[in-house]
Amino acid sequence: MGAGKLLRRMLDADRLTSVIFYGPPGTGKTSLARVIAAHTKAHFHYISAPAASVKDIRKVIDIATGRLGSSGERTVLFIDEIHRFNRAQQDVLLDDVENGVLILIGATTENPFFAVNSPLISRSTVFQFESLSPEEVKVVLGRALKDSERGFGGLDIEVDDKAIEFLAVVCDGDARRALSALEVGVLSQQKAVGERKIGFMLDIAKESIQQKSIQYDGTGDTHYDLASALQKSMRGSDPDATVYWLARMIAGGEDLRFIARRIAICAAEDVGNADPMASVLAASAVQVAEFVGLPEAQLSLAQAAIYIACAPKSNACTKAIGEAMKDVRAGRTIPVPVHLRDGHYSGAKKLGHGVGYKYPHNSPTGYVEQDYLGEDLGKEYYQPKEVGREKLIKEYLKKLRNQVKQMQRNE
Repeated sequence: MGAGKLLRRMLDADRLTSVIFYGPPGTGKTSLARVIAAHTKAHFHYISAPAASVKDIRKVIDIATGRLGSSGERTVLFIDEIHRFNRAQQDVLLDDVENGVLILIGATTENPFFAVNSPLISRSTVFQFESLSPEEVKVVLGRALKDSERGFGGLDIEVDDKAIEFLAVVCDGDARRALSALEVGVLSQQKAVGERKIGFMLDIAKESIQQKSIQYDGTGDTHYDLASALQKSMRGSDPDATVYWLARMIAGGEDLRFIARRIAICAAEDVGNADPMASVLAASAVQVAEFVGLPEAQLSLAQAAIYIACAPKSNACTKAIGEAMKDVRAGRTIPVPVHLRDGHYSGAKKLGHGVGYKYPHNSPTGYVEQDYLGEDLGKEYYQPKEVGREKLIKEYLKKLRNQVKQMQRNE
């Protein structure tokens, strides 16, 4: 809304098109919609998606069509929680939004690119709202305390700064929750104290708001964002961020098996052979999550996640299987060399299967030079890094290759 920003430019030019406000609860989406309607001198209609039907939408469209034809006045239709409309309800809006009969302002707490129909998204501008910071919530509460018309400016209130600080933090960026708590705390004392000063202290603030709720959608945007943050924190070797995002997911009610799977994936993808114990712990966490459950399972999940975050990192295994899969799918399929084929069944020897295979354990070193592929692909899929256990693997493979070269020179 700042000067020069897109929404302000649209309003200043009087060229407001349909918009979708996307963000957490209590960040001012509805309030801004009303401000916009007043600025544009448009008629404002409010619909709550969970309670509305197609009939309700058509009624507003008919009114808007008649108003535009008779007086040229525009209509703003604000749909709260637009993601709760099904596809048929959203489709009803398309033509009239396209033709300018309606200026649609949709509000949603879910990612509109997942929750709103693509045709409606293409006809709208999406604006993302962020949770308010504690300092911003304190500004909102301060205004409510000073506003004589819509707030408590007309009352004699003694405010404890600690109470305001508490609400600013515990509301989790939701100004509506903070204001509601302030209202409960003040009005619940108003009759009791009469003309005396009302005290809004820390204990009153704590009794005026519910225990902090964790915003979490186990199937939507939050679900994938937190899973991404957890895995990227483990990959980035930050154990503190790792355990915080893990706690967010557990407190939000995420399926423990989903969390365990993400940890197991990270162990293989980002640690690999740099520390094979990471996959062992991750597999144990999967079993504990499956068979033990909360609250004990959070201990094993935390142990595995923190271990992975602190482990040396290598994606050499990930790259190796990725390259090999690409070649298998795109290139010619290489037949299994005859000496590597199964020679245990009757008649296998007649076909030559298994003939010429060299058993590595017959060598004192446990290694013999042998072709295990059948042709030279001209590449090394697995290229271990100079980290953790992979450093030893790299040295061992180098030793074997040098041994082969020495044998070839001696022939």
